[in-house]
Amino acid sequence: MLAVGLVYVGLIAALVGGISLVKPLALVGIQSRLQGTFILALGLLIAGVGWAFPAKEVRVAVLRTQLDQFVPVYQFNEAHSMRVMAPKDRVYRAIKEVTADEILFFRTLTWVQRLGRPGPESILNPPERLPLLEVATRTSFLLLAEEADREIVVGTVVVAPRGWRPKKSPTAEDFKAIREPGFAIAAMNFLIEDAGPGACTVTTETRVYAIDVPVRRGFARYWRVIYPGSALIRRMWLRAVKRRAEASVL
Repeated sequence: MLAVGLVYVGLIAALVGGISLVKPLALVGIQSRLQGTFILALGLLIAGVGWAFPAKEVRVAVLRTQLDQFVPVYQFNEAHSMRVMAPKDRVYRAIKEVTADEILFFRTLTWVQRLGRPGPESILNPPERLPLLEVATRTSFLLLAEEADREIVVGTVVVAPRGWRPKKSPTAEDFKAIREPGFAIAAMNFLIEDAGPGACTVTTETRVYAIDVPVRRGFARYWRVIYPGSALIRRMWLRAVKRRAEASVL
């Protein structure tokens, strides 16, 4: 989070400084183009520090979930939880049935992430009315594990060496076996746990493991830019699950 904060503070400062090269922004205390130049340079420096910040490697000590089984070591992750007033089976069904259009800001943020390009059907460009997880697992993601009323895990390769092509029918074991330099793998889960009578807690966590240092550095720059939007999507995804699950109880 520190690295992400540095990147965004730096980018905002650089933007303010860049604008002040054209017209100094007196409202924020910039009185001259020279000050704007200084703010621009300082912002770029701060953002550069954020991008260069080393990514800490985390190792799971106790394998508790299916996600732990597939990505027990990672450098990048985000996790979000939400309490849902519905039984586990309804929540599980809601996770599998939620569509992109039920997730606030999903299409806007994914449009930005793919730079406005239409592209093929994928989790970043899903068709209407189809469950988002179904779209994911029939395009770029692989269903790694499914434990009814408890956990779903999907995974994908996010960085691969030039010229690499996946198998026509990859398996969960193939995903586990990816440990060669040049790769970065990502997995995301939805985990349902009891939270009292008629309630449960739903957690979604995304982990990325970059196999070698060059890939890790390159992915760190990308991750630290997209993190706020990615985190917002996952929070809104959980809210969509909550709405659907709780509506089915009424």
